[in-house]
Amino acid sequence: MKGVSIPKIFGSMVFNDKVMKARLSKEAYAAVRLAKDEGKPLSLECAKEVAAAMKEWAIEKGATHFTHWFQPMTGITAEKHDSFVEPCGDGDVIMKFSEKSLVKGESDASSFPSGGLRATFEARGYTAWDPTSYAFVKDGSLYIPTAFCSYGGEALDKKTPLLRSMDAFNKQALRILRLFGNTKAKKVTPTVGAEQEYFLIDKSVYEQRLDLVHCGRTLFGARPAKGQELEDHYYGAIKPRVSAFMKELDEELWKLGVYAKTKHNEAAPAQHELAPVFTSTNISTDQNQLTMELMKSVATRHGLVCLLHEKPFASVNGSGKHNNWSISTDLGENLLEPGDTPAKNAQFLLFLTAVIKAVDEYQDLLRISVASAGNDHRLGGYEAPPAIISIYLGEELDGVLKAIEKGEEYSAKRKTDLKIGVSVLPPIPKDSTDRNRTSPFAFTGNKFEFRMVGSSTNIACPNFIINAIVAEELRLFADRLEGAKDFATELDALIRETIINHKRILFSGNNYSKEWEKEAKRRGLLNLKTTVDALPRYADEKNVKMFETHKILSKQEINSRTEILLENYSNIVHIEALTAIDIARKEITPAVIDYQAFLLNELSLKKEFSTLACGLEKKLAERLAVLSEEFSNALDKLIEDVNKYDSTWTNLKKAKYCQSILLKDMAVLRDSADAMEMIIGKDFYAFPTYEDILYSVKY
Repeated sequence: MKGVSIPKIFGSMVFNDKVMKARLSKEAYAAVRLAKDEGKPLSLECAKEVAAAMKEWAIEKGATHFTHWFQPMTGITAEKHDSFVEPCGDGDVIMKFSEKSLVKGESDASSFPSGGLRATFEARGYTAWDPTSYAFVKDGSLYIPTAFCSYGGEALDKKTPLLRSMDAFNKQALRILRLFGNTKAKKVTPTVGAEQEYFLIDKSVYEQRLDLVHCGRTLFGARPAKGQELEDHYYGAIKPRVSAFMKELDEELWKLGVYAKTKHNEAAPAQHELAPVFTSTNISTDQNQLTMELMKSVATRHGLVCLLHEKPFASVNGSGKHNNWSISTDLGENLLEPGDTPAKNAQFLLFLTAVIKAVDEYQDLLRISVASAGNDHRLGGYEAPPAIISIYLGEELDGVLKAIEKGEEYSAKRKTDLKIGVSVLPPIPKDSTDRNRTSPFAFTGNKFEFRMVGSSTNIACPNFIINAIVAEELRLFADRLEGAKDFATELDALIRETIINHKRILFSGNNYSKEWEKEAKRRGLLNLKTTVDALPRYADEKNVKMFETHKILSKQEINSRTEILLENYSNIVHIEALTAIDIARKEITPAVIDYQAFLLNELSLKKEFSTLACGLEKKLAERLAVLSEEFSNALDKLIEDVNKYDSTWTNLKKAKYCQSILLKDMAVLRDSADAMEMIIGKDFYAFPTYEDILYSVKY
């Protein structure tokens, strides 16, 4: 990035702390900091000053409009842009932005998913400014991060439960810290770094694939001769065209204050990854949404298309979004940092066992938090964690917990240097444990990596659930310890009991193996293989009780989310089925007929000279005749079953039908289509093949 000063451009388009400190009065700045740090409400007078400063700053950055930027239950962001322009009566205009425009907006909520929370005629919805996440300027508009709620105050978005969960977590974590004598910390914040995987393909091949355009994934496509078997793409040299995209993406993200840190090629051809630095869960969520939006827009400027579907190609790895979750105080202490002697770090062990207990007791909610039609194709595919939830702690922490369980003293292994056998290399300190890349929920030093999250998922969902379930366990721990006669004795007993009662969730082996599936069943762990299996458990009594205890979601809000997610699943699969029918009828069938005609014509011509010369054409024609018959029958079956799909069914019935009938029909149709693709000449085939797509970016 020649000539670009990163410190100079970083955050240059963000109304951040530095800008506010320079443009607001001391009183207004202090009030904003209290709102951000401690959740204190802003006065209208203060909001008026902030609005005026924000408008002037935004105009200087080229903004002509403002928008309340929110995250409805569609899974993507939403924005409605209003200009700063106000008529002043004499044919002129002024640029105006009031405190009311900053603090509250109104949107037509009838066109967003509500899952039955509100009737269609009750159209009013409100967006409310979130002062904990910075406003920014993009594409000539001032973007104001907001929550989105109904006229009755129910959450209609992804952000509101996340903010509620952060408040609940802070409250319970502070209770624990006070028990350990920490009176200085005023706030405990869950933090996240979300690694984002994605595919880049040439725009020209994308536009020729109706399935990619409509569904984000290929519904047809034979396995390529070369996929990722040689492992030559992973961490390989980045192609110049991709590198140019990455450089521009980095620059745009840095301008918006996104801590883009790492970029590299991923395992599959055309697959890549971007990883940011940790920040608070709320800001990280907003920034990840921005990252996905910018990936798509920047790719277009380079003649590329960015695919964020979890499984765009059937025969190579799909894309996840590893959600690295940790806990920090406002004093900078990471509460999941084991230290040099984790066996003697009681505070760390208490937070660790709270997470273990939470994951064990709320396996269903963690599975629900990553449930989607796209992610179902990825989970359990021997490339990503299975649908069974488990925790990997590593050798040292496993040893610590086993010693506590047995009431023994833990004997720490002395850390050694790696012996590589090359004299010129300096000694390399060896980590106390390896990493388990098959684990769904792995401890990786001072954080937990939740590896089940799909690449297109809004990370607000998994994170508000992680925050909520851990907050619940901290609440129960605090209740018990605050009433203890002897804190130290009760603490030891609590940690030991928790390990004994919830050790079934700990697993260090190969999560992909069939043996683990059997062992997990023996342990009583859940195996919710599909979204349809998982979602009905959202409103289980224990889950409703937990959410309502912490005022994160009401039963009505839980029910609405269940209905929205089920409907979204059904709509996606139904659209895929209709798209598959379109492609099969209008593209594959004509290609098959043309190639069959070609073969029959060749047979006819060669028979005039010799029947011996017709062997190859005859075999191809016979094989194609069998496959085309299978294809035709499978297409008829899919059409018949799509026509049975009834939009008046309940969302659960629709989802079950899509999962058990339509997906299976599409799989059968694809099998015969992909087999024909391997026979039909390239010049005859209807659309770009996997080789064409995965290797479309050649330089």
